[in-house]
Amino acid sequence: MTVEEIINIVLLTMLALTAVGIARLRNLFAVTMLSGIYSLLSASIFVVLDAVDVAFTEAAVGAGITTVLLLGTLMLTDREARDGSRANRAGAMIVVVALGGALFYATLDPMMPRFGDPRTPAQTHVAPQYLKDTVPQGSSKEPVKVGIPNVVTTVLASYRGYDTLGETVVIFTAGIAVLLLLGQRRRRRRDTPGQNPSGNKDADRAAGAED
Repeated sequence: MTVEEIINIVLLTMLALTAVGIARLRNLFAVTMLSGIYSLLSASIFVVLDAVDVAFTEAAVGAGITTVLLLGTLMLTDREARDGSRANRAGAMIVVVALGGALFYATLDPMMPRFGDPRTPAQTHVAPQYLKDTVPQGSSKEPVKVGIPNVVTTVLASYRGYDTLGETVVIFTAGIAVLLLLGQRRRRRRDTPGQNPSGNKDADRAAGAED
């Protein structure tokens, strides 16, 4: 077993334990922190898989922006999750197990390439074309099509430029929508007589103790 395989096993085990903790905890603040840790662990796996660009995106969006938005939401909601019915939890567990089993079965499909196989279409057709269009090959004087020296940046900014722009627009739109929704809720709470604008029960109890 190689060192990379050991690192992958350790990271996947930590991911599984973190996911179990998120599902079991009722404190939403702890769940938010564990969600950020889960994103950082996912980013670490992407780094091990040599997908540094995806790791940066996961760390920035998953552990950064999403955590900030969730913490901001907790300022206006309860800190503890409400207990759902057993039927709902059992149904959710069945859906999760079914989807997980389907994904695992898909990895066993003989038509799918094995993990790390250098003969996959992406390695034999797509990647060589990107390298040819970005990096001068040997002593060839043929000019490259893209003038960006970094291959990853070439893919993200040129070949996948519109896709990257779309992802940025989606993240920006989601952030604006969340801020607008939180702002409307805060205004409604302020307009309601006798209600704490923060919506935090701890703050309500503290205010009552002071009175």
